[in-house]
Amino acid sequence: MSSSSLRHSLRRLWALDKFSYSIRVSIALTGSMALCWYRDEMGLLIPLFLGIIASALAETDDSWQGRLNALAVTLVCFTVAALSVELLFPYPIVFVCAMALAAFGLTMLGALGERYGAIASATLILSVYTMIGVDQRGGEVTDFWHEPLLLVAGAAWYGLLSVLWQALFSNQPVQQSLARLFRELSRYLKLKSTLFEPVRQLDVEARRLELAQQNGRVVAALNAAKEIILHRVGNGRPGSKVSRYLKLYFLAQDIHERASSSHYPYNALAEAFFHSDVLFRCQRLLRQQGVACQQLSESIQLRQPFTYDSGFAQAQEDLHASLEHLRGQNNPAWRGLLRSLRALAANLATLDRLLCDASNPDNLADNSDSSLLDRSPHSLADVWNRLRQQLTPTSLLFRHALRLPLALSIGYGMVHLIHPTQGYWIILTTLFVCQPNYGATRRKLVQRIMGTGIGLTVGWALFDLFPNPLIQSMFAVVAGVVFFVYRTTRYTLATAAITLMVLFCFNQIGDGYGLFLPRLSDTLIGSLIAILAVFLFLPDWQGRRLNKVLANTLSCNSIYLRQILQQYANGKRDDLAYRLARRNAHNADAALSTTLANMLMEPGHFRKEADVGFRFLVLSHTLLSYLSGLGAHRDSALAAEARAELVEGAGARLADSLDEIAVGLSTKLPVAIHSDDEETLANALEQMPEEIDETQRLVQTQLALICRQLGPLRTLAAHLIKESAA
Repeated sequence: MSSSSLRHSLRRLWALDKFSYSIRVSIALTGSMALCWYRDEMGLLIPLFLGIIASALAETDDSWQGRLNALAVTLVCFTVAALSVELLFPYPIVFVCAMALAAFGLTMLGALGERYGAIASATLILSVYTMIGVDQRGGEVTDFWHEPLLLVAGAAWYGLLSVLWQALFSNQPVQQSLARLFRELSRYLKLKSTLFEPVRQLDVEARRLELAQQNGRVVAALNAAKEIILHRVGNGRPGSKVSRYLKLYFLAQDIHERASSSHYPYNALAEAFFHSDVLFRCQRLLRQQGVACQQLSESIQLRQPFTYDSGFAQAQEDLHASLEHLRGQNNPAWRGLLRSLRALAANLATLDRLLCDASNPDNLADNSDSSLLDRSPHSLADVWNRLRQQLTPTSLLFRHALRLPLALSIGYGMVHLIHPTQGYWIILTTLFVCQPNYGATRRKLVQRIMGTGIGLTVGWALFDLFPNPLIQSMFAVVAGVVFFVYRTTRYTLATAAITLMVLFCFNQIGDGYGLFLPRLSDTLIGSLIAILAVFLFLPDWQGRRLNKVLANTLSCNSIYLRQILQQYANGKRDDLAYRLARRNAHNADAALSTTLANMLMEPGHFRKEADVGFRFLVLSHTLLSYLSGLGAHRDSALAAEARAELVEGAGARLADSLDEIAVGLSTKLPVAIHSDDEETLANALEQMPEEIDETQRLVQTQLALICRQLGPLRTLAAHLIKESAA
């Protein structure tokens, strides 16, 4: 291999999302292992490793200053938790009460944001690690400070590595998040291009559903990128590098709005232009733009210049030539559809320009409002208000905060009832498996049991093949790294890896073979407790709250529409209010997709409305596409009369209708299946004179498409309300 290709391979490896994470974990675990071998005190290994794991689980992205502050809070929480376990362990009744209260309080901290939720969750995990350590000593509390000191030392060691890494490579997470964002946009564009196949009776609904699910992944990537950039910007003015990334982020938002917009009924286009190449040309251009997004993603990840392929201009010209050829045939039946195709071509041309701008984002004009919404609390009053809002039985977080202490308490009771070997692994399994809803818990349960079984099987084989303690210690480090690399994406593999790590660590200080059966039985018992707790105690069946999720989707779409109308009235301005409304609409769309996915994991009785939900998802995502199409043309000049009619007339009536359906769904009050006013409005919007301005025609067409979605939405909403009342 040549030196240049080797450097390129190393650069690609360095740019991988999980590589830097795995390097930090590898250094922390290897350093601890080396220290224990050097001092010949392998008894220190397990608490040091567990402290490192807890600290890494508490880590969230931040600047090095923010990470240092978070580390200080984390170490204080860890110290208090570990010492409390040591001091209260001999008093079972007091201990279980304190554990339940701590589990409730720490779970509720998730209301304050991801950072606080991660620290709280890791604190609970470290508490159980401390229980395991005390249990290993037979419940003795002599030198009660020894185990907590080692756990906190391991946590501090990894935390300092993390702070140092953030200081040295502060912008690497920004690059990786933007690369992921453009990679998801690439997949979205390629999937969107499949809608343009000129095939009669194309199953558009199935492809719309796939598109809605991919849109959820794009939205998640947008949200992650926003939070990471926000941590670098803070309340100050961004530096040159961060400013460049901020411009790329706003560019991605514009691309997403353009990519998610629709101006056309696909089946009608396929039927009318079945013998033409125009849809193939649209498909080819959109797919090329998806490839360009993929190339931009790689350029950001590898920190290399991005050059937009000038050959795409030829594809644009070919598309326009096809449109001119069709227009020259002067077929009256095609007139309206050709206008939709011209709007599509204009949208693709704008997408082309946006991708071209990505070649040199520094030359882009600064956004007139480049502020980002910081959702983290900034005062004690904010903290209290957020917690108070969640202190209600309707809150999913509150119900989980009540359920988790009960599950842990039952696990603690099982430990004292049957006195199993290594019994506190039951509580740890329950803590990991018990999730806020049944679907997620069931998925975690299956993955946890399968991963544990795989880990024990592989561990048995490796124990026989590699009896050397030094080699086994190397396996322990590798297994720990694998756990962290895959814990959020492939939990079964991560569980197998952490099981291997535990086996090899315990084998360094005793008999690892003695852990096989206890680990398996404790996993089964802990998983059973978790699933029964979620099934029986305050269950959060997604089907029972489906009406609320659907109502929120329509309500967010209504707010987005009103913001678009304001943009038409006052001129295009990508201010925070508009961007927030657009993001909330897409977040609601993604939340509906997630809710339906969880519904499919629930027992049959509770998922009986899943089919209605998926049909609603297709309709609401189509509605969102039409709204995006309307928002994509905000810079179009409209006459004063047309603007007034748009803002105060048709647009306002459509927003009111969306609010009406949303209120009906939320309160389970009857919703009219048919609206004469909406039918009249749709007909009026579709009947446009030939001499009408093209811009006004485009806007009216989008409003008509939006209006035509209301009827099917009303039908599904009425059906869902009727079934809920039955």
